[in-house]
Amino acid sequence: MAIHTVSSGDTLWRLSRVYSVPVSSLMHVNGLVSNALVPGLNLYIPDQMPPERFYQVKAGDTFWRLSQQFRTSVQAIITANPGVDPNALRIGQRIRIPTWQKYIMQTLVFIDAIEPSPYIDLLRELSGNITYLAIFTYSFNREGTLIEANDEAIIQASKKNNIQPLMVVSNYEKGTFSAELADQILNPSVRRTLIKNIIAAVDNKGYAGVSIDFEFVPPTRRNDFTAFLRELKLELGKRILQINAHAKTSDAPTNRLTGFLNYSAIGKVVDIMSVMTIDYGYAIGPPNPVSPVWWVEQVLKYATGQVNRRKIMMAINLYGYDWTMPDEPSEDARMIAVNNAQNQAISKWIPIHFDWQAQAPGYRYSEGGSEHVVWFEDIRSVTAKYKLMEVYNLLGTTYWRLRFKFPQNWAYVAKNIQVNK
Repeated sequence: MAIHTVSSGDTLWRLSRVYSVPVSSLMHVNGLVSNALVPGLNLYIPDQMPPERFYQVKAGDTFWRLSQQFRTSVQAIITANPGVDPNALRIGQRIRIPTWQKYIMQTLVFIDAIEPSPYIDLLRELSGNITYLAIFTYSFNREGTLIEANDEAIIQASKKNNIQPLMVVSNYEKGTFSAELADQILNPSVRRTLIKNIIAAVDNKGYAGVSIDFEFVPPTRRNDFTAFLRELKLELGKRILQINAHAKTSDAPTNRLTGFLNYSAIGKVVDIMSVMTIDYGYAIGPPNPVSPVWWVEQVLKYATGQVNRRKIMMAINLYGYDWTMPDEPSEDARMIAVNNAQNQAISKWIPIHFDWQAQAPGYRYSEGGSEHVVWFEDIRSVTAKYKLMEVYNLLGTTYWRLRFKFPQNWAYVAKNIQVNK
């Protein structure tokens, strides 16, 4: 895999000649809508080179030993790691390994429960890269009665494409997550009713399992939330129980957002914990990269110290944010698909800046008398996240969400990763 950062004077025609790749292929794999380019744009360049693995050096490792483990050659590893002395490897050092032996992972993608769904064609196109489809969202009232989603067609499309559908259940009320609703439902008698209704819906609809997406649960309900998951898993049996857990770097039991999540206890109950490493920069906060790699690693260090890493999925955002900036942010930032953020910069002829510490692209522009700040993802930033996923030996990744187009990401997955179905 090659990544080319556009410089002044670059054209698609020139890059096509340099890399021997048709212009049409460059446009398709990078989601370009015209021949225009801007400085700083990171382009994925398709090639015939082997897939790329990432590895963290352990005691006793040598390039020869690694070449045997990954079924590659010593010379290939040396070429992929210029500046690394094969005779002086350091424990903890991270290296690239070209090999046809792909990393195996599972993936989970969220999809909006809309019928007729506008995403069925995209689901079919990407089906080879998707293990689970989390259909967002079922909710419930304060007595534990489920409020169903429009999911029939999506469930059928999921099964037709060999994808396991998961029923998302959220404390969603009047268009937002409700702390009061969560507080009420976690009372023992009410949660038993909710669990009974969840199991009935799973059986009736043919779901492969349940995805729990609760937010703003009062921290005082920490033990009750874990008990709810334990009771739900008992009733689900061998079916999947997956939870979406807010990212944190320490426990902080009284924290308003994350206090209710006892990572260690929850990790013993669920089959999959998707850690939401996608909210460092968020809509109502100041402009920041959505998932800076240094912060993602801090979160993973904590999470893997609490939970079996083969149960953990790292979340990857298929979106960015566009903040409107007077002296202070005047409104929530606009969520924008990665591909649209990239093409917006191109259409406005705005150079893209890459923050090397955060491993994230962004730019600024003016419109209507206001200054805008945009942070999003690209092939370089997402590669840094897959590197962490493999270094920490995680189960896989969770994507939010299908409707946000990010062709570079799916091209990377198709080439470098074997998705376990």
